[in-house]
Amino acid sequence: MSTRLASHGRLINRAHAVTFTFNGRVMNGFEGDTLAASLLANDQMLMGRSFKYHRPRGVVASGGEEPNALINLGVEGHFEPNARATTTETFNGLTAASQNHFPTLEFDVAAINSKVARFLPAGFYYKMFIHPRSFWKHVYEPIIRKSAGLGKAPKARDADKYEHFYHFCEVMVVGGGIAGLQAAKTAAATGVRVLLVEQTAHWGGRAPVDGVRIEGMPAEEWIAATLADLAVRNNVVIRNRTQGSGVYDHGYALAYERISDHTPGDGRPRHRLWRVRCKQIVTATGAIERPLSFAGNDIPGVMLAAAVRDYVVNFGVSPGDRTVVVTNNDDAYRTALTLKQAGLEVPVILDARAEGGGILMAEALAAGIRVELGRGIAQVLGGKRVTAVQICAQAGEGSVLEEIACDVVAMSGGWSPVVHLWSHCGGKLIWDLDQAMFRPDPNQPPLGADGAGFVRVVGLANGHLRSAAALADAAAQGAAAAKAAGGKAKKTAVAKGEDAEELPLAPVWLMPQGASYKLRSKAWLDFQNDVKVSDVQLAAQEGFESVEHAKRYTTLGMATDQGKLSNINGLAILSKALNVDISDVGTTTFRPPYTPISMASLAGEARGELFQPIRKTPMHDWHDSHGADWEPVAGWRRTYAYVQPGESVHQAVQREVINTREKLGLLDASTLGKIVVKGPDAGKFLDMMYTNMMSNLKLGRCRYGLMCSENGFLFDDGVVARIDEQTWLCHTTSGGADRIHAHMEEWLQTEWWDWNVWVVNITEQLAQVGVVGPNARKLLEKLGGMDVSAETLPFMAWADGEIGGFACRAYRISFSGELSYEIAVPANRGLEFWEMLMEAGTEFGVMPYGTECLHIMRAEKGFIMIGDETDGTVIPQDLGLNWAISKKKDDFLGKRAQQRSFMDNPDRWQLVGLETLDGSELEDGAYAIAVGTNANGQTNTEGRVTSTYHSPTMGRGIAMGLVHNGPARMGEVLSFTKIGAVPVKAKIVSQVFYDPEGEKPNV
Repeated sequence: MSTRLASHGRLINRAHAVTFTFNGRVMNGFEGDTLAASLLANDQMLMGRSFKYHRPRGVVASGGEEPNALINLGVEGHFEPNARATTTETFNGLTAASQNHFPTLEFDVAAINSKVARFLPAGFYYKMFIHPRSFWKHVYEPIIRKSAGLGKAPKARDADKYEHFYHFCEVMVVGGGIAGLQAAKTAAATGVRVLLVEQTAHWGGRAPVDGVRIEGMPAEEWIAATLADLAVRNNVVIRNRTQGSGVYDHGYALAYERISDHTPGDGRPRHRLWRVRCKQIVTATGAIERPLSFAGNDIPGVMLAAAVRDYVVNFGVSPGDRTVVVTNNDDAYRTALTLKQAGLEVPVILDARAEGGGILMAEALAAGIRVELGRGIAQVLGGKRVTAVQICAQAGEGSVLEEIACDVVAMSGGWSPVVHLWSHCGGKLIWDLDQAMFRPDPNQPPLGADGAGFVRVVGLANGHLRSAAALADAAAQGAAAAKAAGGKAKKTAVAKGEDAEELPLAPVWLMPQGASYKLRSKAWLDFQNDVKVSDVQLAAQEGFESVEHAKRYTTLGMATDQGKLSNINGLAILSKALNVDISDVGTTTFRPPYTPISMASLAGEARGELFQPIRKTPMHDWHDSHGADWEPVAGWRRTYAYVQPGESVHQAVQREVINTREKLGLLDASTLGKIVVKGPDAGKFLDMMYTNMMSNLKLGRCRYGLMCSENGFLFDDGVVARIDEQTWLCHTTSGGADRIHAHMEEWLQTEWWDWNVWVVNITEQLAQVGVVGPNARKLLEKLGGMDVSAETLPFMAWADGEIGGFACRAYRISFSGELSYEIAVPANRGLEFWEMLMEAGTEFGVMPYGTECLHIMRAEKGFIMIGDETDGTVIPQDLGLNWAISKKKDDFLGKRAQQRSFMDNPDRWQLVGLETLDGSELEDGAYAIAVGTNANGQTNTEGRVTSTYHSPTMGRGIAMGLVHNGPARMGEVLSFTKIGAVPVKAKIVSQVFYDPEGEKPNV
């Protein structure tokens, strides 16, 4: 049985005991334990169930690579599924529960799947769930949905806090083992800013556990001294419990800090996501021990040899009383020696190598441990825990030579460098035949914008398994990274490491090498997803020769651990089945994050009221106090209408339209997007962005422009003003500012990166007021300042000046069809300017108006609205905007797409005006009914309503819509659908209902 030892436990505080619960059972642990260590100390060997067959699963590793010991952590607002017991620190009051079973962990009815495993091989779902078709909805899908997932989805709102942190440095070092510490120390000595992160709570990696000596002292002493040296340097930032999660282009990296997982309720954020910009990244991420593939290697109690050693040395926990060690390398002998020194029994070490090991094997023999060479495990016996192993010849087919009783099997199949961060951004790997591992190819690093590598790998992660070589490599790469990042060359001493020499391993991918199908079908590769050796061989047999295809067919490496333990063994099995070298098979794609991170940390503080903060104009509070009926527009709140006492919203809208048409209205237009485009190539850039010419726009003038996607569809419009020879100001829709800014930046950064253009979104820097109506000029002239006469400031012109003592920019543009000015002032003076206009405009009948009044007035004039007349399938030609498409330009975004046959076809739905015969309003989105039905028996349609309103100006309902060949069918009467009523008759008319001659804006 597993238990707590009286000795060892370098990381735990025996003076501080803690209590926690697992599946409702109260257990004890110590401060410094991981949950996995605490569970083992309480003889809780069974910790979970596998996904497919629901086989019993115990802990197999001691770090982030753990595939089995996944638990539901916490309750209610602090609940987190799929937490790894190996990385979760035990604290007083911790609540944990196992997952993926019913009704209990010990008795799981779904374990019946394991009994019928022969009928559920790899890929069975691809063949089974398509027949008969009628079974899918009522049989297959409900069962699949019930079976999907491992942990439970949280139901309560997350009660913890999360945050983002932005950090800038020259060199980021990921990994706090001895190689990472050496690299950080060397880089810091050159004067560059260094960020050092380590995913665990402790520093030094495996060195203290493995008895490494550095500079003649125990590794722990050197680690403490190095940390002390780094801590006093003001150019170094050190963070433990912080995982290097991902590496991206341009020196961008993400790190995931678990701040208070182990101290809940202390007021600190639970997790922090670091967004790091650096010039060089050094990954000292170590290596992961590989399991061996033999029958029964998934039974609780079968563990990685190094993990067994970790639990004994770090936590003072014995996974079992009798441990059989099985290995193909020398490192596992350290585990046997550690167990022996702790007073535990090691019945035998099974070394698959015929010649055995070196110095460590000699030490094991001297300690009285039996060593069997050229031997392997035919099968592990047991159910919910190991009871015995059957020994066989590694070179044979599995004939049992001896059976040995034990309760733990410590296996070691060699080491795989952690190359994930190197690979995230394009770093390539090479197969090291001597060490049987994929390691980074120094000639093919991830490349930065300058074409040079910006990621370096050191230590174990670079294939250096001995401490001396790892430290030397770290010092050299740390210095090189600092130099590349601009550090001053400085010679620093390289620490010298000492550890036992080891003989080469023998690659062992299956035990025994000639195992029968019966044994292969019980030899597990992916413990979480239940992928066996026989599954990968079946995939190869069925033609899935690409490693990516085999992965998806078998689900190898698709579990939450991303195949950290299974992938290399699986690749080796696949290569042998295909009779090719493993290097020719290659690896699957490494994707961030390195291990799962919380969804909440990705969101940070952006949740609740901060999920999408409400954007408010400078006049927001004034609107609110004057009866504003609010409308969400993108992230903004805009006034739909100003409702006076005793009137409805509809009445308020009608009043605002009439008043603006007859007297004077003010509109808060601050939300309109305002993007400055500047530079020598700005004109050329805007000619590509818009369908019409902008480069020839005269200074002081404005032009209406259309913007299309590369697929030719209209997706924004607005007025563009020419500010100076190299500067334009582009107005966008309220909801389009951020999107259009990003759209422009994307094209500048990816397609026209060599053009000298700068794009700045200044939407919130300015408050903008629409002064609209017959009395608009009278109000501005009363206030005094700049000349706003028709002669000085004609329609579609702009000028800088002063109005009423306010420095401003005035535009003569109109979206209402009336005499109109849009006045922009600094945002911090917006409210003051608005109040001045309202006070001065009293004698002219001024009233504020909202967005619905705006929409009615623009519809009366036949002006389109993005999102109403457009839906992602509409092109400018559909809206009669051919005049806004330049015939002078060779190209613009969307031009080529619009030349496709189905786009350049007059037989399309096109914009028209619609008037009901009885004066009523059409329903928004109503369809025009055509003759006949389609192949599905549905009524054919020939158009739809895009905008519909009651116009107080016209005294009737008006609408615009897209109708098949609409402009050529003026005067025709169509029938439009009306929900729950008979169709409504409407006549096709011009969409310009008001002032068709366009005289009013030019007054």
